[in-house]
Amino acid sequence: MGTGTEAQKYVWEGGIPLQIRLHESEVTTLPPPPPALILAPRIGYLPLLVPHIKPFFSSTLPPGVDTVWFEYKGLPLKWYIPTGILFDLLCAEPERPLNLTVHFRGYPGNILTPCESEDSVKWSFINSLKEAAYIINGNCKNIMNMSQADQLELWRSVLNGNLEAYLRISSKLKLGIVEDEFSVKLNSSALNSQQSATDTDPSGPVKTGRIPVRLYVRCVNEDFEDLEDAPNIDDWDKISYINRPVEIQGEGKWFTLRDAVKALLPEFFADNLLINEELSRAGEDEHRVPSEASSSKRSSEETGETLSQCVDSGCQSDNAEIKLVRIQGIEPKLEIPFAWVVNNLRNPEHFLHICVYIKVPESIAI
Repeated sequence: MGTGTEAQKYVWEGGIPLQIRLHESEVTTLPPPPPALILAPRIGYLPLLVPHIKPFFSSTLPPGVDTVWFEYKGLPLKWYIPTGILFDLLCAEPERPLNLTVHFRGYPGNILTPCESEDSVKWSFINSLKEAAYIINGNCKNIMNMSQADQLELWRSVLNGNLEAYLRISSKLKLGIVEDEFSVKLNSSALNSQQSATDTDPSGPVKTGRIPVRLYVRCVNEDFEDLEDAPNIDDWDKISYINRPVEIQGEGKWFTLRDAVKALLPEFFADNLLINEELSRAGEDEHRVPSEASSSKRSSEETGETLSQCVDSGCQSDNAEIKLVRIQGIEPKLEIPFAWVVNNLRNPEHFLHICVYIKVPESIAI
């Protein structure tokens, strides 16, 4: 698997077409500059685009120090969320190109955490990798003990979209993904030519593991049938951000994406009483990252909310329904094996990002 699976390559080579306009308040010349058109890597981050787009607007900027931030339809965009995830979350119906507005002045520090340079993005990525390592292994020593050269090469592989280099360096971190019985057999068939004598025997015992997941729950009160009719988001309070692990259980059965979503959001499934007791316990067990895996620069909003906060935010309702589940731009069937989803669709920091749209009927005032 030195060059990655076909699905991994699609994720790493995936791009979001952007049309970026300079905010009118920062235009000092006539005519105003045309928008910048750029293909942003799905696994990348918006601040990393600044060196590419600033030349389009530098001649028209007002005096002052650059404090770059982006917005979508009036919503300031959180820079530490990968670009592809922002696209999946904010565009119920994919918008191509995605129309963004860039600001070089007036940073909204009351909404967004500071992002001073590429280093801010890099350390946010490394801290997420530490969190993932702690969830998977119970510690993040392998991340803490990375050499500066390996750390730089790992980051450069993400910047350049170099999957082969990324796999070579990340293999040293021993963050191997656990497989269930189905995925073992599937990989055994698909990668038969690459197997060695030490590969897992499909008939052998199935391992279990904790999978780092970041869940974005978007609650929609309006009744809509077509995704293009979904209302725009104008406030981050309308999105619940849940950061917790999912436990893959073997026991001779396939663990599906439906099982994972049930474990994360059991209250939105009519048959939630049938959920395995161990899955429920895993869902209730919020992970806590020790001091070695956290940074003083990371704010509480970057580490996620608890499920109770999601419920309190108004997403829970007897008539609420999950409208769609979206991962890396895909709306997969819930019956797909979760191990395959994790192995192929996770982001480079080893988190699986899942966007969920939940339709909640509006309460009727009496």
